[in-house]
Amino acid sequence: MDAKISLANSNQAPDVAKINGSRSWHNIFWEARTRILAWYVILMACFILSSVWMIRQILFKRVEERVEGSLAQEVKEFRHLHDEGRNPATGQPFGKDTVALFEVFLSRNIPDDDEFLLTFVNGQFYKSSPKALPAPLKPDSELSKRWANLAEPQQGRTETAEGTLLYYVEPIKSKGKLEGVFVVTHLTGGEQGEVHEAIVVVIQVTLAVTAVASILAWVAAGRVLAPLRLVMETARSISETDLTRRIPVRGSGEVAELTTTFNDMLDRLQAAFISQRNFINDAGHELRTPITIVRGHLELLGDDPDEQQETLELVMDELDRMSRFVDDLILLAKAERLDFLQPETLAVGSFTEELLAKAQALANRDWQLDAVGSGRIVADRQRLTQAIMNLAQNATQHTSENDVIALGSTINQRYACFWVRDTGEGIAPEDQQQIFERFARLSNSRRRSEGAGLGLSIVRAIAQAHGGKVQLNSRLGAGSQFTIVIPLEPPQEVLAHESNSHR
Repeated sequence: MDAKISLANSNQAPDVAKINGSRSWHNIFWEARTRILAWYVILMACFILSSVWMIRQILFKRVEERVEGSLAQEVKEFRHLHDEGRNPATGQPFGKDTVALFEVFLSRNIPDDDEFLLTFVNGQFYKSSPKALPAPLKPDSELSKRWANLAEPQQGRTETAEGTLLYYVEPIKSKGKLEGVFVVTHLTGGEQGEVHEAIVVVIQVTLAVTAVASILAWVAAGRVLAPLRLVMETARSISETDLTRRIPVRGSGEVAELTTTFNDMLDRLQAAFISQRNFINDAGHELRTPITIVRGHLELLGDDPDEQQETLELVMDELDRMSRFVDDLILLAKAERLDFLQPETLAVGSFTEELLAKAQALANRDWQLDAVGSGRIVADRQRLTQAIMNLAQNATQHTSENDVIALGSTINQRYACFWVRDTGEGIAPEDQQQIFERFARLSNSRRRSEGAGLGLSIVRAIAQAHGGKVQLNSRLGAGSQFTIVIPLEPPQEVLAHESNSHR
């Protein structure tokens, strides 16, 4: 049986290797630098093809221009000899002696490569230079027969089996009678072949350069994208238990900016995980105490009716405290949702007076109204009331009966401010940095807060949901002032929610 198992494993191993190999090749094919190189090669190929085509057309055009210039020069020289030249044998102008004119011109002019001089007398082929003519220019060819009887000058081009043929036809007339025809022509097949050879060389060199450049581009892309692979490897290695790894930032540019952004994201994730872990630990601690109290009293519950009533009241009080704690946690969780606020337009003055009236029922203190703002804002009345009442309740827990607790509001062109001020014991500077954190307790407080340390966290969450913030100004022994600052132009999600609520 062991042999069968080992045999099965050995048969399966090649398949796994093939799968891993195919995945490896698939990853290489789809990785970023492969796609970058592919686009680079495609663009280079398009540029090369378009460049080669343009170079070819330009070279052909220049060849034709040079050939046409050479042909025009031959015709010009022939006309000059016909009009002003003299017959060497007689010393007289050529006149009607077309044969002598052709003999002198052909003997004095040596055609360029692939250039041919043809002469026709009385509609018949006479002589040519050079004597060896390609097939399209033979005396019995269609072109030669057509040129032999042309009575008007003509310039043109025609395609033949041996390439493009450019020609000039110059008839010789005497008193309106056709005496002869002079033709200068040029086969551009040789020049075109040279152009094709040059194009082939250009293509070969370009392909070689492109291949070398592609290899260098592959290596360079790998070096440029190395930080991205490091980001990927770091992301794979991150777990809930280890968020301390960071990527070293090198140089500048988009990759360095991406690395910095990724490191900042890790900082936020680490802070969020630490906060979550602390939150779970603190919440468990806060819930464990009332649960222990309830269980302990229920386990020791006797048969005495008075004792049972007392235990029942204590248990209900602890359950109420647990219920308030759970409600606060739910509220903080909802603060991150878009529908957390139900905004409406509030008159700041009447709203401030309403807050003071509600706060006076919290405790017997010297309640005062510092100032009342004049104007309107867009805010959630219930949430804002809850935040101010939490501040007022917090002030009652850290003041005595004769202390002052004052509420006030003000409004300017940018912000609306609501504050709660007291003349209580104040807050130490080291506690002011963490007082808005969940489950935070004052180290210098002479009193034990009745809540679970979530009140100020709720205040901050409500202010931030409005696009604002909470400011603290406090001195030990002189009291504290908490100010909720709300912008007159709330965030877009608040405005969108308000417009939806009016539909």
